[in-house]
Formats: sequence, C-alpha cells, structure tokens
Amino acid sequence: MNQLFSDRIADVPQSFIREILKIAIDPSVISFAGGLPNRTLFPVDAIREAADRILRTAGGEVLQYSNSEGYRPLREWIAQRYRERQGLEIAVENILITTGSQQGLDLLGKTLINDHDPVVMEEPGYLGAIQAFSLYRPRFLPVPVHEAGMNIDRLQDVLRTAEPRLLYTVANFQNPAGITYSEANREAVAALLKGKRTFLVQDDPYGELRFSGQHQRSFAYYLPEQTLLLGSFSKTVVPAFRIGWIVAPDRLMEKLVIAKQASDLHTDFFAQRVLYQYLQDNDLDAHIARITEVYGRQRDAMVQAIENHFPAGVHATRPEGGMFLWVTLPEGVSSMHLFEQAIRDKVAFVPGHPFYIGRTWTNDLRLNFSCVDDKSIAIGIERLARALALQVQAA
Repeated sequence: MNQLFSDRIADVPQSFIREILKIAIDPSVISFAGGLPNRTLFPVDAIREAADRILRTAGGEVLQYSNSEGYRPLREWIAQRYRERQGLEIAVENILITTGSQQGLDLLGKTLINDHDPVVMEEPGYLGAIQAFSLYRPRFLPVPVHEAGMNIDRLQDVLRTAEPRLLYTVANFQNPAGITYSEANREAVAALLKGKRTFLVQDDPYGELRFSGQHQRSFAYYLPEQTLLLGSFSKTVVPAFRIGWIVAPDRLMEKLVIAKQASDLHTDFFAQRVLYQYLQDNDLDAHIARITEVYGRQRDAMVQAIENHFPAGVHATRPEGGMFLWVTLPEGVSSMHLFEQAIRDKVAFVPGHPFYIGRTWTNDLRLNFSCVDDKSIAIGIERLARALALQVQAA
C-alpha cells in the first residue's frame, strides 16, 4: 500500500492528540487531552464588532488576495510588541505572517532540512513539531529537559558529533512539560550554539500566559543572529483565525517567503484585518490578564487535586504559566495502560510516548488545565486517581 504514497509521507504518524480527541468527544468524558484555550474567554463581542467595522470601512478590499508576507500594520504591531515587552528590535521585514505557528514549523522544515539532517529536539517535546519536521526526514537528536531547561551535558555530547540544522525549543511553559528554561540555562544553551551553523527555534505560543514567577529573556537576546522566533495569536486572542508568525533574518526570510508562496500564497487576509482591528480597538493586556487569572486558578485546582488524590511516588510539575503540566508515574506504571483504563472511567489525557522520539512505552503523561472548569478538574482528577490506583496495584 505504501507504494501509493511518497516516501516523505509514508512514515509520518497521525497526530496522537487528534485521535484522542475523537474518543473524548463524548460529553460524559472529562478531557485533559487537548491543548485548547478556554472558549469562555474568547472575545466574541469584540471580534464581531471588529469584523463589522472592517467590512463597513474597507469593503471588498479585505476580501481580496493579498501579499505573502502578511498585512504590514499587523507585522508592525508585532514588532512594536517585541520592542515593548521583550526589548527586542525586530524589523517589520523580518516578520512573516503564517497560518498558525504550525505552518511556521512546516516552512522551516521545507527551507532548512534535507533527508537525514541532524535536528535537536527537546525531550519530551511538542509532538506537533515532531510531526511537522518528520515530513522532511531528519535525524532527530533528542536532548532531555528538566525543571530548569535543557540538559546541558547531553547537549554538549550531541554537539561534539553533529552540527544540527535546527535546535527546537519551547522555552516558556513548555509543551508538554510546562517547565520554563531558567536564564542560566538559556545562556548555557546559547553559548554552546554560538558561531555554529545551527538555528535555534524558539516556539513561543504560551509566553504571554504567565500567572506566576519572573519573565525570562528570549533566546534572541543571547543568540540574535541564530534565533528564529515563532509566535501565535491562537492562545491570546482566538485559535480559529490560525494567525501566527516567524521572525527570521534576511538571509532566511527570502526563502521562507518563497516556501510560503508555494504553500498557500498568503494567510487568510480577512482574518488578519479583523485581528488587527480588534488589536486597535481593545486592550490586549487586559484580555490576557483575564486569561492568566483563570488559568492560574485552574492550575492551582489541578495541582491541589493531584496532591489530594494521587498515590505516593507521583510527581507533577507546577508551571508558572501556559496550559499544561506533566505527571511522572511510579516506575513500571505504563501511561498508555492507564489511558485505556481512564477512558473506561470517562477521563482522558495524553500518554507520554508521542512526545518522545521512537518510544512506545513511558511512565509519564500530559494534562491540560486550561479548558476545564474547576469543578470538572476535581471530578476528573478523582476519576484518574482511581484508575491510577488500579494500575499501581497491577504493576
């Protein structure tokens, strides 16, 4: 059957999370599986007003084809945001609007990865990046992460024998583990890469969603010539618009634009215009403050429920922001076996193995706290604890 398909697609797996979401669609299932923002926080009325206003004032212009780079005022807004919030001076010409940051990953793969090229992935790592890069058939070099960031000793070992094309990281409130790289860890990673022909990709969809702790500097501060930034409005405004961006230097931007043209010509122009109108008419910081207040409370509810109900020997991260936490089970307890039991008990999560390269068994798992209310969190964690007790007894 594989003879029907290209070599490039034949070995790329389906998204494990998308398959889980098909199971979790049952309304009786409490799902901690998806990476979904809380729909009750979407600015529905403000988006409606922005769409009405842009259609009244710009008419057919906003329904026309547009340029591949993206709506310039929106790119200027992004550049100003980097300047004000992170102290980064980024030219508008170095920002490309993408159809979600997921397309950004695909465009980077198209422009930078040849078959068998080495690519460093943090581990556990974002499975969407693993899937996107897998299409270009790299040689993945996994480097473990811990509470403070990437394992520096392991990264040194990798760099002694390979010069990767890319090093991929979600340094703020990492997906899946929820950890944040410390300043010291960022400095150490940057020092090891400095001067090499390696781009560091900092994917940052959650960076604005901090509800505790201190802001950390971007890798672009430590490694400006080699850092590629990915951003998204999906977690701060709405995901349905699928509007993200890449920040890249001139030497790469030209090729990224060509890859973008070959992919979809341009990102939805109407959505860009509505989004920009929304940003002009509303206080984004006030909106984000509302999100972080809710997510912080939901994080606390989940951590407390885990402490109350899970057996000894379970460790859970306590993220300072974002949408996820990571649970490590006692030795010998399979998260996939737990998943099978949990689904029978009407609660869903993502087992750990899809976040690793080439593993089929792990004793860890990801929980999402952003799209489930406090009451459902308490009920769901109790259900999961009962399922876990059965697995611990059987292990």
